[in-house]
Amino acid sequence: MSFRAKHLLSIEQLSPEEIETILNLSDEYVDLNRRQVKHSDALAGLTQINMFFENSTRTQASFELAGKRLGADVMNMAMQASSVKKGETLIDTALTLNAMHPDLLVVRHPHSGAVELLASKVNCAVLNAGDGRHEHPTQALLDALTIRRKKGRLHRLSIAICGDIAHSRVARSNLILLGKMENRVRLVGPPTLMPSQIAELGVEVFDDMREGLKDVDVVMMLRLQRERMDGGFIPSEREYYHRFGLDAEKLSYAKQDAIVMHPGPMNRGVEIDGLLADDINRSVIQDQVEMGVAVRMAAMDLLARNLRASSDEGVMV
Repeated sequence: MSFRAKHLLSIEQLSPEEIETILNLSDEYVDLNRRQVKHSDALAGLTQINMFFENSTRTQASFELAGKRLGADVMNMAMQASSVKKGETLIDTALTLNAMHPDLLVVRHPHSGAVELLASKVNCAVLNAGDGRHEHPTQALLDALTIRRKKGRLHRLSIAICGDIAHSRVARSNLILLGKMENRVRLVGPPTLMPSQIAELGVEVFDDMREGLKDVDVVMMLRLQRERMDGGFIPSEREYYHRFGLDAEKLSYAKQDAIVMHPGPMNRGVEIDGLLADDINRSVIQDQVEMGVAVRMAAMDLLARNLRASSDEGVMV
């Protein structure tokens, strides 16, 4: 098994072999999740705590369901009502939780690097469920699994990531993962929504959707991260949709069998046409949701195996 990490904090930490290991096990969990009895004992006897300092529907529900299907004792902490609101620091919160002896912590936080800091203060495995503008590793992994299952491979594809690149941790994690797997990545969007260090990313950049989507295999749309915008990044939603929203006409420039992705939640009529989002022949958005549960099951299973192996060797974890 090519996966020896204690935590899953970023895609950057993973080798191509480790990515393949996670995806291969995820395939097995896709099969399990499609059975009538969707249960495994991979996390039996272990405790999973979900700490979401930002609101989340898909990711939190996915991690909760993944843990329960693996047999873990799962606790969701309402961080909006926690002691953090009373002035407690993240480190104090980490130390308090550590004293409860959890085995897996799933953390989403609005500040980049916060999850890594927390991981350095606890003795359990930590999974990054998104930290600021930094990374969202399990989202990139579920996107990769979706692509691999639909296209039959995860290398040497042409992939366009479109929209709000500057504020998106999803874009960053996908850029790193797709680059490790030898894909050709294009970024498409207005200059105001491109990161300042764009030249360092080694990708093609387009501010014209039709040009950017020409002959691509995958079109990955992104949500406008309004909560992270502190200025006028777009003239209006109507103008943004006209220029950068995905519709059938713009998609016609991609390959005939190109798939359409979106991490959700979608702003229909702003980032993507509603009919296209629901097109079962082109859209794989619901497939992404399904793959998310399987990927998170695989990631927690692999971390739990390493946790148990370290414990068997007499190493404090």
